[in-house]
Amino acid sequence: MAKQMAVSTPLTENPPKVKFRRSSRIRRAKGNRKRYGDVIVFVFLALIGAFSALPLIMSVGMSLKPLNELFYYPPTILPSHPTLDNFTMLFSLMKTTWVPFERYAFNTLFITLTTTFGHIILASLAAYPLAKVKFIGRKTINTMITFSLMFVASVNDIANYLTISWLGWLDTYLAAIIPSMGASLGLFIMINYMRTIPDSLIEAARIDGCSELTTYWRIIMPMSKPAYLTVLILMFQQLWNQNNAAYVYQENLKTLPYALSQITTGGLIRQGAAQAVGVLMLLVPATVFIINQTKIIDTMATSGIKE
Repeated sequence: MAKQMAVSTPLTENPPKVKFRRSSRIRRAKGNRKRYGDVIVFVFLALIGAFSALPLIMSVGMSLKPLNELFYYPPTILPSHPTLDNFTMLFSLMKTTWVPFERYAFNTLFITLTTTFGHIILASLAAYPLAKVKFIGRKTINTMITFSLMFVASVNDIANYLTISWLGWLDTYLAAIIPSMGASLGLFIMINYMRTIPDSLIEAARIDGCSELTTYWRIIMPMSKPAYLTVLILMFQQLWNQNNAAYVYQENLKTLPYALSQITTGGLIRQGAAQAVGVLMLLVPATVFIINQTKIIDTMATSGIKE
């Protein structure tokens, strides 16, 4: 018995120590691999971010170059002798326009803001029944909306012109606002996002006595915030760069892109001003995108309710 106890005692004491040392080495190796993986992912994303920001950096650099550096080949990203002469020339040319420059800026802001918010309201009102109400022909309408995204906007120019002319809206703000309110992109985005909202919330609202309009405004719209903020960014960017010259002929109703395009059509001597125009036209949409991008990320992280 004594010999058996002497032999069995070390066998029961040693294995746990070996297992503990092996498991600690495994955990340490996994932690190192995780850190190395995080570093690789960070470096990879940093390179992609730098590559994505390169056009913006080059655009700003081109606007700060003197006229002789604009025609260097191969082109350089940053100017050797940065200057603000391009912006000075642009502001001087703005003072020579027939209509005050502030009028062009007002027209652009008014058309862009009115059309963007009008499109969000119309798209969300139409998307709610198409996403949550069952009726005959709903699938056909959704298919037509999807197919409409395959066509570029210029395909509808002739039809839009004939319709606007028949309605008597030529040379008015309505010619620039109403056609863009009916764009199908925002409607497509809103429909697909509203489909993810649980039907139980809508049924609970109906049981509580809410009307369809109250349900839309108090439940559907707050939960669709990521969708309509995305539509806001896309529509604002599109409308900000739209000149509407095909429908508007009065100089005091024309927009900022049209005025700036006329300023920069003066040959090689105005190429520096043209680069400054590109930066100014990019500044406002980029600011709107940066502000709303943060809201979209925060909202999408906290509004995912699943049944």
